[in-house]
Amino acid sequence: MSIPNPPGEDRARPVLPQLRLDDLLTELQSRLATVLTTRDRMHGLLEAIVSIGGDLDLATVLRSIVEAATTLVDARYGALGVIGENDGLVQFITVGVTQEQIDALDHWPHGLGILGLLIKQPRPIRLADLSKHPESYGFPANHPPMRRFLGVPIRVREEVFGNLYLTEKADGEEFDDEDESVVSALAAAAGVAIENARLYQEARRRERWLEANAEVSTALLSGTEPDEVLHLVVRRAREICDAELATVALAHEATEELEVRAADGRHADEFRHLRTPFDDTLAGRVYRTGTSLASLDAGDEALGPVLVVPLGAGTAARGVLSVANAPGEVPFAEPVRRLLETFAAQAAIALELAERRRDVERLVVFEDRDRIAKDLHDTVIQRLFAIAMTLMSAIKITKKPDVAVRVQRAVDDLDDTIRQIRSTIFALQTSADDEPALRARLFGVIDGAGESLGFAPAVRLDGLLDTVVDEATGDHLIAVLREALSNVARHAHASRVDVTVAAGSDLLLRVADDGVGLGATSRRSGLANLDDRARRLGGTFDVRSGETGGTVLEWRVPLTS
Repeated sequence: MSIPNPPGEDRARPVLPQLRLDDLLTELQSRLATVLTTRDRMHGLLEAIVSIGGDLDLATVLRSIVEAATTLVDARYGALGVIGENDGLVQFITVGVTQEQIDALDHWPHGLGILGLLIKQPRPIRLADLSKHPESYGFPANHPPMRRFLGVPIRVREEVFGNLYLTEKADGEEFDDEDESVVSALAAAAGVAIENARLYQEARRRERWLEANAEVSTALLSGTEPDEVLHLVVRRAREICDAELATVALAHEATEELEVRAADGRHADEFRHLRTPFDDTLAGRVYRTGTSLASLDAGDEALGPVLVVPLGAGTAARGVLSVANAPGEVPFAEPVRRLLETFAAQAAIALELAERRRDVERLVVFEDRDRIAKDLHDTVIQRLFAIAMTLMSAIKITKKPDVAVRVQRAVDDLDDTIRQIRSTIFALQTSADDEPALRARLFGVIDGAGESLGFAPAVRLDGLLDTVVDEATGDHLIAVLREALSNVARHAHASRVDVTVAAGSDLLLRVADDGVGLGATSRRSGLANLDDRARRLGGTFDVRSGETGGTVLEWRVPLTS
């Protein structure tokens, strides 16, 4: 016989175990979800570590680190601040901030406030509300609102390279211990990836430096013009330093100025031939002291960080070599400074050796010119003079007037030839400097006119042009000759042009052509400038028709003794 259960007991007994089972199942599901989430996060962390370790470009590595960190903790904003030599932020890489928001900010963070606290105390920081921390400086105008914060330092060996900054989880919650652990693990792997990228970057820079040294030395010692080599130096310096702009400025001690002789890269055209005084300039201080200097501001709105090194050592420095980047870019690091100093020193040595080699070659040329001048004087002139004397004696004994006239013409021609040879001898014996002599400039203008004329003008240069004609008068002479030949080429339709330049008590330029003459041309309209040049020098100007046609132009100015 069975005893019946109390009323309601049959229904209560299964309910309580069922409730406990539901709780257990719910807890199990929650833990399984946590395990799955942790597993997914670990997979994400491993993928991020593999991703950032697979690239050797430093800029790409840094951006990959920020992107991986924001993804792993589901943060809305992320940034990586690179710490400079003065414990300030020299580079700031962001994720989640639009370009419009960046443009609206007055400036990037400088490493103050909470960011500065992380620099001074390099350990992880988690904050529920940034604004309530005593170190908070607040945000600049137009900065996106941020409350939640997680900051983790990135170490490269024993050096704190920079910090990871993460704000605003997508779900609005605070960053937790697991977020901190994941980002700290990523930061440790990031330190290795950054070190590898820096080592690779350094190796590539040294490789480019060795190639550049070899190229510059080869170019100089093979006889390449110095200006071309300077352009090679600045191009290679810019490549070595990954810079936006590179310049070489050589010193002018007489005026105490530095002149930019070569420039390569951004805004290069604006800097070529720019002159700056030694005083109160970064380049001037480097030249005077022989010590490299770096600055975050190049003193120009278009440029940011700049590095200036001496081109040579101590008192032997020839000028300075400078590299610069755009505003907001990373300053040049110490390894870059050392490489550029070495490159500039070796380039200066190569320039010095090339200059000495050119001096030796110039000396050989001078010796040859001196030998040629002596041969002309001792042999050719003496023989011409003897022939002239013989002809003079023949005039006295000849009985036919026409023969006497012809002989006299031959004597006159010999005298004229002797004068021109003597002028050439003097030019050969005159040492050439860096600036071309007046004779060379005249021949340059005449040779250049040959192409537009269609034929080479006949030339006669007489007198000590390179000695008695001062620089200002010589400049006027060149301008008048260029204008005269240009007029002949455009209007005369000539088949012959004779150019005579003679230096005696006056300087005379005579240009005669066999063209259509003044009557059929409009050349008079372009001659007022030539007349003005003659009057300014106290001289005269005349243009007239030739005896047998064509035009004769004469420009004459006095020469000061």
